[in-house]
Amino acid sequence: MGSGYRVLSDEQVEHFLANGYVVVRGCFSADDAEEFTSTLWTRLGYDPDDRTTWAEPSVHMPDHREMDIRRFAPKAWLAVCDLLGGEERIAQPYNWTDGFIVNFGEGADRPWSPASPDSPGWHKDGDFFRHFLDSPEQGLLTLVLWSDVRHQGGATFVAADSVGPVARYLAEHPEGVHPEDFPYRELIGQCSRFVEATGRLGDVYLMHPYVLHARAQNVLRLPRVITNPPVTLAEPMRFDRPDPRDFSPVERAVLRALGTDRYAFHPTRPRERIVPERVRRHERMRAEERARLTG
Repeated sequence: MGSGYRVLSDEQVEHFLANGYVVVRGCFSADDAEEFTSTLWTRLGYDPDDRTTWAEPSVHMPDHREMDIRRFAPKAWLAVCDLLGGEERIAQPYNWTDGFIVNFGEGADRPWSPASPDSPGWHKDGDFFRHFLDSPEQGLLTLVLWSDVRHQGGATFVAADSVGPVARYLAEHPEGVHPEDFPYRELIGQCSRFVEATGRLGDVYLMHPYVLHARAQNVLRLPRVITNPPVTLAEPMRFDRPDPRDFSPVERAVLRALGTDRYAFHPTRPRERIVPERVRRHERMRAEERARLTG
């Protein structure tokens, strides 16, 4: 185990610092997942055995239920605590939901293309707040694998060297950045190391909140099911803690990206919550899914 870490090793934390992500394998079983995924096809109104009913190439479903990650996936919970500096720095409760993101065949109509700056859809998560260098709304980005995710089967592309460009951009903009205003083409153009986030059901990718990522093609047309619940911090990140041992790995990654041991950051305008169109769309979808479940 790592120095003071409960789940992650020193090597895994260093991997997180160098690449912006770490994979925690086998956080829950297929039987555990079945309780939450068993109604997926009914909710969608699709027939799992008839691809002609799969009306959309991918669907971001609304949530109906929550699960306590401490009981459902304790190893994932402790790894989250390791990366954020302890349980007391995380807003409670931190639960996962059944708001599944299902990729049925995104981009299956064209030949496979590996990840590159030219891949479509690079973005940073967080459509619900104005982004600052120290934003607490998204302390970590998580990818929870509710199905096996195979090569060319709709995984997530991860830009493993994107924390630096995003950190520097946010440091240059203390007034904050609206989620629709990031210059993603410029930021991803500074990246050259890309990963396809494949894995087995029960694996969890924990990624730095600044990591740029994109939806990969699913040329296999095997349904890929994930969720990406954000982890909210109890307080904004700090990059000027008196004791450097108190920096979380997430904060250390930002300081490393900025090339400094300490950084005093002060937002120059108020933090802002945003209600994205996704929320209204999910309200409509939730009502439709409830009707299918009760019908």
